[in-house]
Amino acid sequence: MSQIRAAITGINAYVPDYILSNKELESIVETTDEWITTRTGIKERHILKGEGKGTSAMGVEAVRGLLEKTNTDPMDIEVVICATVTGDYQFPDTANLICDEVGMKAAFGFDLNAACSGFLYALTTGARFIESGAHKKVIVIGADKMSSIIDYTDRTTCVLFGDGAGAVLLEPDDTGHGMIDSLLKSDGAGQAYLFQKAGGSRYPATLDTVNNREHFVYQNGKPVFRAAVSGMSDVVMQVMQRNHLSADDVSWLVPHQANMRIIETVSKMAEFPMEKVMINIHKYGNTTAATIPLCLWEWEPQLKKGDNIILTAFGGGFTWGAIYVKWAY
Repeated sequence: MSQIRAAITGINAYVPDYILSNKELESIVETTDEWITTRTGIKERHILKGEGKGTSAMGVEAVRGLLEKTNTDPMDIEVVICATVTGDYQFPDTANLICDEVGMKAAFGFDLNAACSGFLYALTTGARFIESGAHKKVIVIGADKMSSIIDYTDRTTCVLFGDGAGAVLLEPDDTGHGMIDSLLKSDGAGQAYLFQKAGGSRYPATLDTVNNREHFVYQNGKPVFRAAVSGMSDVVMQVMQRNHLSADDVSWLVPHQANMRIIETVSKMAEFPMEKVMINIHKYGNTTAATIPLCLWEWEPQLKKGDNIILTAFGGGFTWGAIYVKWAY
């Protein structure tokens, strides 16, 4: 009997209409378009505007489009996993809000928080539901409204992040396509270098935490850069080695879009040609859990059935990993 794998059978994404350009940032914080572009590769990012609009608003748009593209009845969806660090609320889960809005009333949903690696963690988790044979249709979402936790007086972080959402449909495949292998890692010692101090149970919201601006992202760039390039390049090479793949065998490397310098360094360390690396950071910035599905969505017309694809990411905490996918359509 052929092995059942979880195949991506459809993908869709959504970004808000409002575009925050480097030029506009020059009027908000002390920076320049040249400084941002040279150090990050980012030219613009999309920002979700509107009172009462949270991450679920973008997730709903991504999922609705996904169901339409794949001609899938919302009532056929069984599991929904939303990777996010910017859930609408502490509870209920953003996944459940999306299920309600889209009409996926037969599904159970939950959120998963692994920072920028969240989509990889969620994809691996969703694949297990398919591989078990217990479920046939699983939706995995990567979505973040990073503008809600960014300090726009801090030029080291506010230039990096944008808002967006992407979603994939997972279904069983017994023809050798789908998710072949994954390698996920974490190291809690990294929390000192990239974290949001207040808002959790350790430091609940108080007047002092708000006044001290502790509800925003904090990042110490140099140690994060070093850990990101070594972590991502290492897991990419490990996944390729244990699946007997060379760079010639892989059609695309899909790295988390955090910083152009990180992407270029990972490509070099993994001995991967840049012409086979998906890059759209210049248009969207770092959308955290949404960067990888945004790439797959944009490159979908170029993907061919049977393409070997390596996904990799690194996030706060630290979390990182790589997934080997054989494209199914």
